[in-house]
Amino acid sequence: MTHPPHELIRSGAIRTSQAVGEALASGRPVVALESTIFSNLGLPAPANADALHSCQEVLRAAGVEPAITAVLDGVARVGLQPGEEERVLRATTKLAERDLAVAIAQEIEAGVTTVSATVSLAHAAGISVFATGGIGGVHRGVDSSWDISADLDALAHHPVITVCAGAKAFLDLPKTLEYLETAGVPVLGWQHDWFPAFYTRSSGLPIPHRVETTREVAAVLRNRLRPETGVLLTVPIPEEHELDASELQAKLDSALAAADVQRVTGAAVTPFILGLIEQETAGESIPANVALALNNARLAAAVATELASGV
Repeated sequence: MTHPPHELIRSGAIRTSQAVGEALASGRPVVALESTIFSNLGLPAPANADALHSCQEVLRAAGVEPAITAVLDGVARVGLQPGEEERVLRATTKLAERDLAVAIAQEIEAGVTTVSATVSLAHAAGISVFATGGIGGVHRGVDSSWDISADLDALAHHPVITVCAGAKAFLDLPKTLEYLETAGVPVLGWQHDWFPAFYTRSSGLPIPHRVETTREVAAVLRNRLRPETGVLLTVPIPEEHELDASELQAKLDSALAAADVQRVTGAAVTPFILGLIEQETAGESIPANVALALNNARLAAAVATELASGV
């Protein structure tokens, strides 16, 4: 299932790589990947490079073309050309959906994309499936900060299936689920009854809808009554890579307190918190992050293949 290419594709402001363009033209499955996770803002070197190459290998092994999104030399990219990965690994500018037009207009050299930016670029290119680590959401203390990730609005306005390990654990997860319900975004649990919390398999919050097969997932996308709305497909981190929930909560509380003291807000919160968690877990969070990203890519490949089959 694909969508008509956006006019910005035709104008050249958004460009697909040759491999992605050919896959879309022939009806072969494609999965979009955000690039923030593959930069130092998401994972430290060399884990970021390992994750980038491993996610691409997982998709290609399943017969699916990976489409890493980024902005390079003022052009929004959906799929990278050979040799361009290094620019993503080194990039330090983080772009949400709202930033894409500015990045294009100001011809920035290299910017990595968040969930919101990637969902919008995938939709523009005609890609129906996107794999990431975890989405952003409603932040704790939202009553005073009004800090709500643009990821949620993007999920509500682009017809893309986002495959993730739930939302970042340091967010207000009950409010995040309430927001998605209000926005009309179907939230699915892949063979699981609980909303995942990134490093842990369950947040303790029940998932609205459990699904068992990729055919069910594809049918949910096809049968939405709001055709502009996306679908959130959550898959828990593999059990062998799950972090201890009680120990993690104490570390999260400490990291959130540090962010408050240092007045870290907005887009800077996620890399700040993840960096502290990496320190506090003696690096255990890094292989967990990579493992969940690969797990999500595998499921995204299966969903994209199901959609491409047209069954």
